[in-house]
Amino acid sequence: MRVGPDLRSGEPERHVRVKQRSSVLNMLRRLDKIRFRGHKRDDFLDLAESPNASDTECSDEIPLKVPRTSPRDSEELRDPAGPGTLIMATGVQDFNRTEFDRLNEIKGHLEIALLEKHFLQEELRKLREETNAEMLRQELDRERQRRMELEQKVQEVLKARTEEQTAQQPPKGQAQASNGAERRSQGLSSRLQKWFYERFGEYVEDFRFQPEENTVETEEPLSARRLTENMRRLKRGAKPVTNFVKNLSALSDWYSVYTSAIAFTVYMNAVWHGWAIPLFLFLAILRLSLNYLIARGWRIQWSIVPEVSEPMEPPKEDLTVSEKFQLVLDVAQKAQNLFGKMADILEKIKNLFMWVQPEITQKLYVALWAAFLASCFFPYRLVGLTVGLYAGIKFFLIDFIFKRCPRLRAKYDTPYIIWRSLPTDPQLKERSSAAVSRRLQTTSSRSYVPSAPAGLGKEEDAGRFHSTKKGNFHEIFNLTENERPLAVCENGWRCCLINRDRKMPTDYIRNGVLYVTENYLCFESSKSGSSKRNKVIKLVDITDIQKYKVLSVLPGSGMGIAVSTPSTQKPLVFGAMVHRDEAFETILSQYIKITSAAASGGDS
Repeated sequence: MRVGPDLRSGEPERHVRVKQRSSVLNMLRRLDKIRFRGHKRDDFLDLAESPNASDTECSDEIPLKVPRTSPRDSEELRDPAGPGTLIMATGVQDFNRTEFDRLNEIKGHLEIALLEKHFLQEELRKLREETNAEMLRQELDRERQRRMELEQKVQEVLKARTEEQTAQQPPKGQAQASNGAERRSQGLSSRLQKWFYERFGEYVEDFRFQPEENTVETEEPLSARRLTENMRRLKRGAKPVTNFVKNLSALSDWYSVYTSAIAFTVYMNAVWHGWAIPLFLFLAILRLSLNYLIARGWRIQWSIVPEVSEPMEPPKEDLTVSEKFQLVLDVAQKAQNLFGKMADILEKIKNLFMWVQPEITQKLYVALWAAFLASCFFPYRLVGLTVGLYAGIKFFLIDFIFKRCPRLRAKYDTPYIIWRSLPTDPQLKERSSAAVSRRLQTTSSRSYVPSAPAGLGKEEDAGRFHSTKKGNFHEIFNLTENERPLAVCENGWRCCLINRDRKMPTDYIRNGVLYVTENYLCFESSKSGSSKRNKVIKLVDITDIQKYKVLSVLPGSGMGIAVSTPSTQKPLVFGAMVHRDEAFETILSQYIKITSAAASGGDS
């Protein structure tokens, strides 16, 4: 059926196609074929793989989609020819809408039925696979047989036990007596265990092993006040030991003649009669008794050397920054010296036993063998008497003579010689470096011997080839070849030259190295360039030399040297010098040497 306007009007053709009823019937037939065709079981999805159906899909109430007419369709339905065509178009549209709604409803019911059928088939298949009735029946029969067998065995065992009990059952009086004895023994054992635990349980618990707890101690932050307090505590704690050592040295030096004579006589008599150990024990008991009386308030002073009481300065609470810095420097210096002495003692003992110097350790080795053989073949009384007499004579007489005669001590005091000749680790490093430098010097001198002139000596030859990082020494400072740095400052002292006559910042401060020769004071600038930046000062021209403090704000005596010459209005300052004291002593001694030689030459 086709409805449209007249072609004579000249407008484009507008039409609406209406589905025939036969198409709807064909669709229903196809659905019936699909419904009753049947599918294979494997073609359906599993429940776990099938999509989750929503509430709208599983319910019977299916929302019907109402087709919307677009503006274009409404325009197509409009017919300018008259209202009759419009009424016919609306009728066709209603017919199409009802057929479409019926089709959707049938389609929805069909999908729901197919899904229910599929789900029920899958559930049935799973139930058949999981529950096998025949297998369950067989297992049930087996379990019944086993139960019957176990019941028979249990009945047989119970009958055998009852027969044995009736055959071995004693009279009632004996059974009650045996039960009472058992209860009494159990009560006595429990009482014994309780008494033992009350008396010795605490001691047993002390011997129980427990894992060690690794506790990490918290470190205190650096504090100037805490540092000074710890140093004072160390000094007070070491005071009794230092006083004891001072008293022993006073006895050996015969500081008090009567006390030393009495101590020497008593000691020698005790050793001769074999009372040396009781003597030392009696002295220890006497010292503890005196300490007890002193702690109780008695004023007792038993010391050979008179004690000098040092005034205790109360700690200041409000300190300035410079005072705190100076305090830290003082404490650090004391700690440095103390640790240095302790390190020297420990390193010497270590090097003595590690054969660092075999000739020294060999003496100790021989002495230990002699003492071992003497202890094996001689009686202990004789060995103790010999050792005690030698120790008394050595402590009271020989050490006194050696301390009064240093030359004699340096020749014949074997322990003193061994101790002084033992090296420390820094000394060993210096020796090794010096040996390496000597080898290098010998190899270099051998390589330069043919090229050196015949008239030059060893010192001139060494000075000829001494060089710095930038070249030969005499070429850098325009000096003669015999001018070379002294042995103290072969590598120079790092410092900065402060020339206050200059106004430019680049010329005001220069970093470099300071050298001292026999006649000159040479400063080599670290900046690359011409030799104008270097400074050469004759030692004879120096009018004044003194230690200088560049910044007055910093504590301490400073790290600079001020040198005045006639050519400069203000003194030249060599600042930021770490080894200031060593450089000052070297410059001053060389200056005094040259000025005294010049004065003696002028007088002659």
